[in-house]
Amino acid sequence: MKTTPYHHGALKEGLLAAAETILQRDGLAALTLRAAAREAGVSHAAPAHHFGDLSGLLSELAAEGFRRFGAQLKSATQATDSRRWDGARAYLAFATENPALFQLMFRSDRLDPTNPSLQEARMQALGLLAGASETPVDHPTVEQLGKILGGWALIHGFTMLQLDGRLKGLLRIAPEGTTTDALLEAMLATADRNELAPAKVARDA
Repeated sequence: MKTTPYHHGALKEGLLAAAETILQRDGLAALTLRAAAREAGVSHAAPAHHFGDLSGLLSELAAEGFRRFGAQLKSATQATDSRRWDGARAYLAFATENPALFQLMFRSDRLDPTNPSLQEARMQALGLLAGASETPVDHPTVEQLGKILGGWALIHGFTMLQLDGRLKGLLRIAPEGTTTDALLEAMLATADRNELAPAKVARDA
């Protein structure tokens, strides 16, 4: 096998880039240590040296996803012209642009919860989500956590429905020309008015 002479400091990044390429192109089932090594053009032993096992590789890839996710949330929510719910809009945009990576980030069954990089990246993203709801994350009350959870559940649920193709039914019965973005804005406007009706939405879907 022909290998690529990566600089030592860049080999880990090269393997993560190769792993993400496989994830996006072929799906999670195709992502193995050997496949990542083959995609990167390095020896089969290289991934194990840097990540230990497949869970280690996936956890580091998810951590990188959370870092990029956090940067996108920060850019959206801290812009001078930011609007209410811009964090939610950025949340959906990241997931739509990186569907396979986004779903991996929330696949706890495939990740190592003790991985320091993953823990740190997740907490930073949580802090940004809390900031978007104007709720502090240092020693929050139960009520404050409920506020964070409410906003998170709202946009995460919508995002997963979009990724799973479950919004197609609503788009079929919506007025002609209705887009996913229009559905999002309608949902956010309804949330602002506290008019959500989960049972009715579930029946209509």
